[in-house]
Amino acid sequence: MLTNAAFLKGLAIHATDGELGTVKGFYFDDDTWTIRYLVVETGGWLLGRQVLISPISIARVDWKNKRLDVALTKEQVEHSPGIDLHQPVSRQHEADYSAYYAYNYYWGGPYMWGPAFYPADLSRKSSLEVASEKMRRESADSHLRSSEAVTGYHVEATDGEIGHIDEFVVDDELWAVRVAPAWILRVSWADYKVYAFLSREEIKSAPEYLVSRPLTREYEGLLHTHYGRPPYWLHEAEHRASFSLSSV
Repeated sequence: MLTNAAFLKGLAIHATDGELGTVKGFYFDDDTWTIRYLVVETGGWLLGRQVLISPISIARVDWKNKRLDVALTKEQVEHSPGIDLHQPVSRQHEADYSAYYAYNYYWGGPYMWGPAFYPADLSRKSSLEVASEKMRRESADSHLRSSEAVTGYHVEATDGEIGHIDEFVVDDELWAVRVAPAWILRVSWADYKVYAFLSREEIKSAPEYLVSRPLTREYEGLLHTHYGRPPYWLHEAEHRASFSLSSV
């Protein structure tokens, strides 16, 4: 299901033995535009400490009741590796985090979640462990960006500035940022700008998006038709089929 990332903020995170806190923001991978971690404000029970929760641990999303259920205990989260959110999240920290929770690594594989198509598959100890160990040795630097830091970046069309990033649209199954990344030419992190290979007129005349309206596949189809771009879900269907065959 697609949803505006604004609705993620404030969602209650429930462990198997009680509430952990609320979602404050997220870190996404600027290479694949995949959400790698939710930033959770724990509140009083952990002295207001902020922790990272990976989509790998998410068991259920309940948008109606504004709640995310995770397959973790409060004790696990309490003793998880500490992190300074004012500093970049390093690959070494990610490796320590994955080792603590016994997750396979998401980087280095052919899919959006490395050797797995869905994040939940990385929590299963299987043949992925061998590939995961290889990826640990060959890992490069992390490509993580904070959603809060990128919100507000100016958007440049091919013929001038058209606006700024207000929010993200995310897929709560793959935990990927949708729509825009496929049409981005490049991002200048130093200049706080996103360059799209679309004209101002193309963007201005696109089907209107309303936060109050559900993001349906029908709307996405209209958007892709307008921009003359092939639907991403056809490509993902091929990847799903490929992953299913390779997992047999």
